[in-house]
Order: sequence, then C-alpha cells, then structure tokens
Amino acid sequence: MRLKVTHRGRAPLAVAVGLLLACAVGDLGAGPVAAAAVRAHRPGHRRVSHPSRNCRRFAAQERRESRRAERRESRRVGRQERRLARRCRLRRLREPRPNRPSHKGPPGADGIHKIKHVVVVMQENRSFDTYFGTYPGADGLPRDASGNFTVCVPDPNAGGCQRPFHNTRDVNAGGPHYNQSAVADIDGGKMDGFVKTVEQAQDLDTDKTSCVVAGQAPGCVDVMGYHDQREIPNYWTYAQNFVLQDRMFEPTDTWSLPAHLYMVSGWSAICQSSTDPFSCATDLEFPDSEREPQSSVSQIQQINGAAAGIFTAVDADDAQGSPQPDYAWTDITYLLHRAGVGWRYYLAQGTEPDCPSGAMTCAPQAQVVNTPEIWNPLPDFQTVHDDNQVGNVVNDTQLFTDAARGQLPAVSWVIPSGDNSEHPFATVSSGQNHVTRVINAIMQSPDWSSTAIFLSWDDWGGFYDHVAPPTVDGQGYGLRVPALVISPYARPGYIDHQMLSHDAYLKFIEDDFLGGQRLDPHSDGRPDPRPDVREKAGILGDLRADFDFSRPPRQPLVLDPGVAGVPGPAPQGRPHLPPVPGYPPG
Repeated sequence: MRLKVTHRGRAPLAVAVGLLLACAVGDLGAGPVAAAAVRAHRPGHRRVSHPSRNCRRFAAQERRESRRAERRESRRVGRQERRLARRCRLRRLREPRPNRPSHKGPPGADGIHKIKHVVVVMQENRSFDTYFGTYPGADGLPRDASGNFTVCVPDPNAGGCQRPFHNTRDVNAGGPHYNQSAVADIDGGKMDGFVKTVEQAQDLDTDKTSCVVAGQAPGCVDVMGYHDQREIPNYWTYAQNFVLQDRMFEPTDTWSLPAHLYMVSGWSAICQSSTDPFSCATDLEFPDSEREPQSSVSQIQQINGAAAGIFTAVDADDAQGSPQPDYAWTDITYLLHRAGVGWRYYLAQGTEPDCPSGAMTCAPQAQVVNTPEIWNPLPDFQTVHDDNQVGNVVNDTQLFTDAARGQLPAVSWVIPSGDNSEHPFATVSSGQNHVTRVINAIMQSPDWSSTAIFLSWDDWGGFYDHVAPPTVDGQGYGLRVPALVISPYARPGYIDHQMLSHDAYLKFIEDDFLGGQRLDPHSDGRPDPRPDVREKAGILGDLRADFDFSRPPRQPLVLDPGVAGVPGPAPQGRPHLPPVPGYPPG
C-alpha cells in the first residue's frame, strides 16, 4: 500500500485527516505501510516525512493547544472567582454586622458558656471613691508624690473647701442624688459640686435623717469621707482575690428607680398606656409617677422636698397592690422567657418607702415581693404579667434554698431591704454582712463552679467621686460606682479599667444565654421607642475580659460575714429611727 500525501489541491482538513489515519495505522504497528510511505517518492512531489515523526509533531502540537486552552480556561475561571469574591465582600459590607463583643477577652474568653448562672447583687448608694478611693492600683482619690490628697471641693458655708477624709463611722449621711443633684455634683465635669449640693439641699435632702441617726448635727456633711479595708474588709478581700472594676458607671445620672429600670431593661421611661410601648418616653426622675407630667412632679418635689428634706410624687397604685402595670416597654425577662431561660428576682423582705400616694411623709412601708417599687420594678412591667412571670419575684430566703440544692436559675438579681442596703442611714457593716452571706451561700453551692456574681451599687448616693462620667447618649452615664466580679473563672487580683456601666450586665446575659440578641426594637420582636440600644454603645466594654476560661475553676473563698482577716466593725442591726418623718428613697 502506498501513501501519497501532497499539499497541492488538498484542504488542511484533508491533510489532518490523512495524518490522523497514518498515525492510527502506525500505532497499530503497520511496519510495511510505513516503509512504503518512505519509498513513495516520485519526481515533482515532495517527500513526505516518516509517519511516526508527523505523529510526534501532531501530538506535541495537540499538547501545546491543550495547555493553552487550559490556561485560557483557568484565567476565565479566575476572573469569575475574583468577581464573585468582590461581590461577596461588598455584600458583607452592606449587610448589618452581627452582635459581636467589642472587646476581645483574654485567652479562653470564648468559654463564656461555662457560666450557667449569672447573679447580679445590687446594693445602694455608694461612689467608687467612697469605698475604693485608696485601693492600691485603682484609679482612686488623686494624691501628690507625698501621698497627700490634691482634690479640695468648695464648701460655700465654710468659705473654703473640703478634702477627702477617712470616715470610720458605720452610719453615713451621703447627699441628694436625683438627676438635678447629679448635674450639680458633676458641674460640667469639674466634679466639685458635692458639698454645695448638700448644703443647699437642691432636691431630696437625705442627709438630715442620716445625720441624726449618726449622732451628728442635722446639717452634717460627710460626702467627702471614704472607707477602706478597716471598715469594709470583705469587699477589699473580694477585690484582692477576684476582679475590681474602676470604670463602672451607673447607667444614668439619677437615683435608684431609674437605675433599677436600666438594670433590667436598659431604659427608664414613663408610659401613657401600660399596653402600648410607643406611649413611653424617657424619664430619669419619676417614671413611676402615675403618668403625671414630669414638670409637675418636679414642681411638687421642689416645693415639698427642698423645704422639709422629703420628696413627694404621685404613685397611687403600688402600696395598694394595683394589678395595673406601669411599664409598657420591653425588659430582659421578655427575651429570657421567650428563649426558655429561667430567672428569679430575690428580694429581701423588709422595709422601703412605699406610701399609698408615693409621698415620703409616711412611715416606712413593708417591702414585699408582689409590691412594685423603687427596688422592685419587675412587677410593674406589662411583659412580666403577660408571660405569667410575676411569681419569679421571690423572697431572698429562697436564694439560700436554691443555692444549697444546686438549683440557681440561669439569671437572677439579689436586692436588699432598707436595713442592709448600705443606703444612708443603713449601716455599712450590715450591708457587708448581707452581701457576704449571699456570696458564701453561692460559693458553697454545687452551682459555684459555673457561676458569675456581679456585685455593684445602684447609684453614687451623693458621695464624692473624682472621675467625670462619659457621655454615651442623652441619658448617661451617671457617676462612678463600686463593682466587683466574683467567679471561679474571674482573673485573680485583676483591676479592670474598661469603660463599663450596668448595661454590661445585660450584654453579658444576652451573649451567654440569648445568642447575642439585644434589647433592640429592630430585632427583639417587641419594638418600643427607646432612644438607643445601650448594649451596643461603642464605649461599653466587655465583661468577658474579666474571666480566664482557659483555667480550671477556682475554689470558693468563704469569708466571715463580720470580719475578714482585718478587724472591722461588727455587723449591726437596723438602727433605731429618729423622730424624723419619712425614710429616704433609693
């Protein structure tokens, strides 16, 4: 067989086909055919190379074309992938970011879910400098190189100024502590109005009762006094062994009721209708004043309070046990209940001001679990009634039972009575005794290894503090208050300098139990007109920084409720009331 291949009159396709046939035949081992092809030469015709050489060239060309095609395809796919990646990045930028903690904690901070029980212990009316102003390493009372206090607050009555002094008294007076008082004390950031506010009695004049109880003249001024390890040994021991926070501010610059409302809901408001969240508007003075305009309430306060050292507002439902709630906006228990997370509000049975009219001119009334008032606001929330959760507010004796049985709820608050609250004129030692017994019970509980205790004080109580509070929104922050984190995972002896407020407790609860869901009208399923979402404030720190979850849980530190290594005043009972009408509110 002879194979003649020429380029004359042949289309390229025919040449390629012929070459393919030749290669195929060659691959089959047609030796004679190949030999004949080599001999197949006539004059005037080009000699055709050996088919095997043509096959090799063709295969090489095929490989080159294949590689070129692969490179073209790779470039095309790469361009598509890059375009897709750009689109994804743009989409991520446009989408709202999930609620992530603003502060990355120490190693192991992602172990927040090791905390199964959060307990908020809220005491009354102390500033940070009053309790920890001389604590080593903390941002305390300013001193010079010789250790002398450099601050001196103007004293208009004496025509001079007052410096901080060590106050050894177990009963303190404090000063006015409503919104107007806070504004006067802060004085535009100069922090120099504390003595003047007491002396001029701009609003609620709590010091007159406390001065008499303390055996001093009715016009005494002790807001510049401080305590240390000699009077509050247990509090200092907790700071030395767990976490002290020296940048904890009350959530708003006012008194106890708004502070407790922020503690459980992130807002303080007055509502025209208990069933309509959008009838609520911010109120930092008297949110539970039976929907009276704030201006009229303030006028009542100025007329009666400034003259007699007492305060009057309109609140006719609480002491009478009215079933009609006052607060229509959303609180944290709504989210907890919806997520199936258990909670309790442990309330000490005792006394607090609760006149039928809301006035302060009556004798102290009984504080009971079903009576909503300044330290017990949850029974006044519509959500708590709608969810049939009013029964979750219980006597604080239940705390000791729950702790002993290892049945602490996921979230709880522990609230004192007037006599162990540390609110002037209650004694400091009885408050420390109460707190120590609560913490001891939790430490001796089977739940201790998975518990975080947040101990703080609801407002500054008129006492001096040298740090001007930052501005987070139109409602706060308020003045600095003491705060401690006590947990088997707390960083030992650590001083936390993050910017914090009690909003951080809500944030921690939400991160631990609610997947980061905030009290946010846009996402919590129950919108209200709150001005902002406090847990999302850019300056708010992250409590996870106070824990080291990479280490095993620590053993409890059970303290003597009266003495903790360093002699301190023995716990005292509730002091005998002097013949002064009323009992100071929050």
